[in-house]
Amino acid sequence: MPSDPPASVLLPTTAWTPAIGEVADQLGPSDELLVICDSASDPIAEDVPDEDAIRLVIAGEPTGCSGKANAIAAGMEVARHERIVWTDDDFHHPDDWLETLSTDYDRHGPTTEVPFFVGGDPLSTLFEPQYVLGGTAGVYFGDVAWAGAVVFERSDLPDEAAFLSDLRTTVSDDGLLTDRVDITPVKRVRRVAVGGTIRETLERHVRFAQIVRRHEPAGFAITGALAGAATVAGVFFPLPTLFAVTALIAVVYHTFGVRRWTVLLAYPSVMVMVPFLAYALLRRTFVWGGRRYRWWSLFDVEVLE
Repeated sequence: MPSDPPASVLLPTTAWTPAIGEVADQLGPSDELLVICDSASDPIAEDVPDEDAIRLVIAGEPTGCSGKANAIAAGMEVARHERIVWTDDDFHHPDDWLETLSTDYDRHGPTTEVPFFVGGDPLSTLFEPQYVLGGTAGVYFGDVAWAGAVVFERSDLPDEAAFLSDLRTTVSDDGLLTDRVDITPVKRVRRVAVGGTIRETLERHVRFAQIVRRHEPAGFAITGALAGAATVAGVFFPLPTLFAVTALIAVVYHTFGVRRWTVLLAYPSVMVMVPFLAYALLRRTFVWGGRRYRWWSLFDVEVLE
């Protein structure tokens, strides 16, 4: 049975996390791991071992895009292989993660796993039922790429040069990949810790809402309408709405094998969707990775001081 083609794994980060070692241990003889940071002053720059299979890539400061999109573009430009894997540094990569993802590509073509975001502060904990709807079920049923675990090949891109150029003028790397490549999600859930402070959760909420608004405006409008209908129902028929919403979220949790007590927060989580969506739309800037961005349009991003 032929072995999988070698893969270039792109992992943007500024500091060492266990995920780097987990992925490095899974590399095949010809695979490579590109650890991508912004500058030589980032802590990770001194921690990456000097090995042929693990390379440090310094992307430089972004000027008209997010730091993440800039890092991915820089990594793809120097990656050696046809098969590309994107991943993040904030979740556990089991021992068979890379092999399984590569096998998925052989079966399905471009493939992504799906995240479940676990809250680390009161607000992100409240948002967990929203996360499982948008970030888990939305990725799986919407054929959306999640940059934490996605595999594709360069030839899957209609125009790789245009894709890399556009990455350097936008915010969402996986949003752009979804727009350009047909993705098949698999029902393997990775738990990703998010939040930590209410401010971090608010900034993340604004960014996610604006990503959906820019890349899936129709989906964003439908989400807003459904949230509005649920809010009205919750006001006038609180008990039936509580049971119906909790049952719905419980089914979604069960579908993806998630067992979290936060399913009990389904009703209050849904009831606050409308004001927080409105907040996300009214915000003109958001902070991500220590930088503040103003996102004027899909390919018009201002990096603020």
